[in-house]
Amino acid sequence: MLKLTGAMTALVTPMHEDESVDYEGFRALVKRQLEAGIDGLLPLGTTAETPTLTEEEEDEIIKIAFEEVRAFEKKTGKKVNVVLGAGSNCTRDAIRYCERAKKAGADAALVVTPYYNKPSNEGIIRHFEECSKVGIPIVVYNIQGRTGKNIDVPTLEKIADLPNIIAVKEASGNINQMMDVISIVKAKHPDFSVICGDDGLTLPLIAAGGEGVFSVVSNLAPELVTEMTHAAMDGDLKKAREIHYRLLPFFKAAFVDGNPTSIKYALSVKGMMKPCVRLPLVEVTEKAKKIIESALKECNL
Repeated sequence: MLKLTGAMTALVTPMHEDESVDYEGFRALVKRQLEAGIDGLLPLGTTAETPTLTEEEEDEIIKIAFEEVRAFEKKTGKKVNVVLGAGSNCTRDAIRYCERAKKAGADAALVVTPYYNKPSNEGIIRHFEECSKVGIPIVVYNIQGRTGKNIDVPTLEKIADLPNIIAVKEASGNINQMMDVISIVKAKHPDFSVICGDDGLTLPLIAAGGEGVFSVVSNLAPELVTEMTHAAMDGDLKKAREIHYRLLPFFKAAFVDGNPTSIKYALSVKGMMKPCVRLPLVEVTEKAKKIIESALKECNL
């Protein structure tokens, strides 16, 4: 079974002023990530504005991502894991997206807690149980701030008992819960990966026994996020701390006015893409722009 580790980028979806998808901008973003040495890519996560994308747009994004990854792997011989977003608050749709990920050749599917519905713990377990039957490795995405429901440790323990559940993207923001996941769930399933879903907690989580990060900041700084993650995993905490504290102002600024609006503005400041997002998201405020610009300078990015 797949063992997820390292630095993986939760990719944004570049857009034009008319809110159409900038496919060539996306291709350029993927190429830059690969050339920077990133360990994995996450297209169609929530950072990708997936709730507002059509399935036709998603299919084209998948096509481009795999074209670039396969070409890179053939050229370099390096394996790059592709974890494809497959979440929905409708279990039938989540199953269908998991099937799409499997057909596309994804290494794993990222399945978020059903949002808005706020199912019971039993409903959450059954949601992941049905998705697990597709037969593709599944990463559980726990992010209470966006879904309104935390997957507590006893519930995650039951989910981890299911076949094909290989990891959790932990974005609860609760380091104590993350450590409980490591001490209870990972102790029971040693190959289960606990991956950080919050850039600022990457170093603490790896130091506590986690295996990596699904990063938003690495859209802009893939080299540094990868270097920090690898240093922490290799036990070089001095080096990891140096990069962590260098990036800390931007870890905060990258979410100052929401995600992915803040990181897209930062990318636009560096000339990598336009800051365009699709309604109901809008460009960050003037106050947020100043905070982001200041953090970029302070971090020497």
